[in-house]
Amino acid sequence: MKIRKGTLIALITVGAILLLLLIMIGTGVSRYNKLVSLEENVNEKWSQVENVYQRRADLIPNLVNTVKGYAEHEQQTLTKVIEARSKATSVNVDPKNLDGQSLQKFQQAQKGLSSALSRLMVVVERYPDLKASQNFRDLQAQLEGTENRISVERRKFNQAARKYNTKIRQFPTNMIANTMGFEKKAYFEADQGADEAPQVEF
Repeated sequence: MKIRKGTLIALITVGAILLLLLIMIGTGVSRYNKLVSLEENVNEKWSQVENVYQRRADLIPNLVNTVKGYAEHEQQTLTKVIEARSKATSVNVDPKNLDGQSLQKFQQAQKGLSSALSRLMVVVERYPDLKASQNFRDLQAQLEGTENRISVERRKFNQAARKYNTKIRQFPTNMIANTMGFEKKAYFEADQGADEAPQVEF
């Protein structure tokens, strides 16, 4: 059976179009999967940020109880620390909706807790017996380590968010990102004058 030249050209054209469509679909799926992977990485880094902030919050009751044992008449300062801790732990951010407003609210609550802790540390200076307590020194070391971890995890989060945000803006991935609802993630920004971890020296 002889195939006419026109039919052969039509079959080749259809085949080429189908091949091109398959390549485009495959590329689109690959880019979509890459975006999902990058977004999950941002979510995982956010979880780590929350973990280290929670670790700090978990240290505070022990710290307050230790200070209370030596400085009971500092009740107002201790109450402010407890209130700040409560506020900081009540602010929850959904990593899928990590916009600037929700991240700023989270940062404000954590900043309030850092400020309350700083005031507590000033109070501690008046109690040499407290500063000499082994339990207090252990808590101090754990708190200092946690502050360093917070700084490290925030940096890792920002790096993951930057990589993700860059990818969703690049052509042609941005077309897939816009179509599939991938939104820009907010970054941690340092408060003015807060380019170092809070000082918790005793």
